[in-house]
Amino acid sequence: MYTEKVLDHFNNPRNVGEIEGADAIGESTSTSCGDSMKIWLQIKDNVIEDIKFKTFGCAAAIASSSIATEMIKGKTVDEALQLTSEKIAEALGGLPEHKLHCSVLATDALKKAIEEYRGKN
Repeated sequence: MYTEKVLDHFNNPRNVGEIEGADAIGESTSTSCGDSMKIWLQIKDNVIEDIKFKTFGCAAAIASSSIATEMIKGKTVDEALQLTSEKIAEALGGLPEHKLHCSVLATDALKKAIEEYRGKN
């Protein structure tokens, strides 16, 4: 059902936790299943220097959150906004069709965090 990469990111998620004094925080909850993600960003000179997340959900939601943080870290804010749920699913080697909504959690939370950051700056 899941690829090896999904299982790896589920069993060994990267960048889990919180950033105290984060420059921005975003949250997203799936209306279809109730999974939720919260993301913290540390941004310097418009570059995402650090990123952490906490996700409550299934293996696909946790894996999507984990790989998204790896894909975003070190990118500019504008580059990070180019991340799509399709790119997340592709990076994981695919997700079952009924789990594709899990990759949307990360992009939605990221967009909300960046909106907050831009609102402050």
